[in-house]
Amino acid sequence: MYQVIARKYRPQMFAELIGQEHVKTTLENAIAQRRIAHGYIFAGQRGTGKTTVARILARCLNCEQGPTATPCGKCASCIEISGGSSMDVIEIDAASNRGINEMRELRENVRFRPARDRYKVFIIDEAHQITTEAFNALLKTLEEPPEWVVFILCTTESHKIPQTIASRCQQFSFRSVDFGQLVARMEWIIGQEGIQADNDVLSVLAQAGEGSVRDSLSALDQAIACCGTKLEAQEVRALLGMFSLESLDEVAKALVASDSQRMLEVVAELESNGRSLQHFARELARYFRNLLVAKISGKETALIAASTNEQKKLSETAAQFSEEDLTRHLQLSLDLFKDLQSSLQPRLHLEMGLLRMVQAGKLQPIEEALASLSGSSGGSTGGRAPRPAADPPIGKSSAPAPQASPVVEGDLRTRLHATFVEAKQMHIADAIENSSIVESGSELIVTAPKMYGMYFKEAAFEAAVKRLTGRSMKITIKAGEAAQAPVAAAPKRDDEVTERALSNPEVKRFQELFPDSQVRTVRNLREN
Repeated sequence: MYQVIARKYRPQMFAELIGQEHVKTTLENAIAQRRIAHGYIFAGQRGTGKTTVARILARCLNCEQGPTATPCGKCASCIEISGGSSMDVIEIDAASNRGINEMRELRENVRFRPARDRYKVFIIDEAHQITTEAFNALLKTLEEPPEWVVFILCTTESHKIPQTIASRCQQFSFRSVDFGQLVARMEWIIGQEGIQADNDVLSVLAQAGEGSVRDSLSALDQAIACCGTKLEAQEVRALLGMFSLESLDEVAKALVASDSQRMLEVVAELESNGRSLQHFARELARYFRNLLVAKISGKETALIAASTNEQKKLSETAAQFSEEDLTRHLQLSLDLFKDLQSSLQPRLHLEMGLLRMVQAGKLQPIEEALASLSGSSGGSTGGRAPRPAADPPIGKSSAPAPQASPVVEGDLRTRLHATFVEAKQMHIADAIENSSIVESGSELIVTAPKMYGMYFKEAAFEAAVKRLTGRSMKITIKAGEAAQAPVAAAPKRDDEVTERALSNPEVKRFQELFPDSQVRTVRNLREN
């Protein structure tokens, strides 16, 4: 009869155990020094070897050559414990034997000596599911058991074990198995099984296990059943419902290009292919986390569960973002995944979440916004961003602003400004007003303060330039403080309107908070 890989290659000795060196070393030393406790708690996530280590410990204690840290594996006790048929090693599933009556029966069983072996070992799996009353019935026995009894409680939720029980046991925390160790273990197993698979395949299987050896080996078993003796990464991903870096990269590319349309297309493709939107959101959060780690580390790192090729791709993608952007995208993707767990309209939530990421990339950092408000005119800026050249503040006298290429730039710059004012795109209009725009053959040179540079990259600006000039132009953006001519002769404001605006309590309050601030223009909203 076929035996699954996870059981076939289950460690039988401490030397075969991977990823739990702290547990292995402590138990080996305890056995060598004959300092064997009567109660142990093995806690950790699924598939990390808790029950396996419990069985190995039982073999070490009951081997004919023991107690020894290296059981022979040939005596009757070792063979029976490995096969789960030993009369003196009792395994109890607490998920189905959790009540007070079962614990009373166990307590009665403890009184009798082992039938043959040195110790009677009770391995209680999923121990956190035992009821409070049942734990109370076991309490006294666990505190002062006969000398031939050892209790081993295995659990994935150690916080549910009562402190009265935990304080009477030695506790061991089983850790997630390291990605590299897991890949190496599977590489050895496929060699034993005659399976062909490259590092990308093993990387996919290790990622599917998320640090669990059993889960990764179960995924390997499933992949072999589906694909035969030669495994391909793309087929294995499709089988396990995982997303490739290429599919997740589509989101990153759309963010770099601020392409909202592409974001909607990504969701439509997922929906049409029957992919789980919740699972995609989860993988997206993991993807941004890996991008952030790659950005911070700047080199291949064990902090990312991925192959060398995948880490290289992640580093290339991360280079296109700032650390702040990746942090923001990670938080948004985590919020999105949380929302999708209870959403009745997952597609709507996913579309909104991805569009929100695109919009978040267009936000102006608060430092730049404050610098534009609080920077002083002339002299040192005290380390803050310099204020762009501007029209004189209302109510204050100032020398006329210097003219910058008045003949070449004036007409186009004025028309561009009017175009965006008419379209109600005031952020671009404001950027044009505070920048210099010069035509040079087929090139349009824009000199703008740093905080305005992003607005000249928008498709709307490029389209307006093409419409007004009648040809496509290369737009070159230079950072700097622009010396501009006035955009157009602005109509004089009614003195009464200006005076009323400047006397507004909120305006006065703002000027008190930012003493260097200037009111450049007053716009009558009723005229818009």
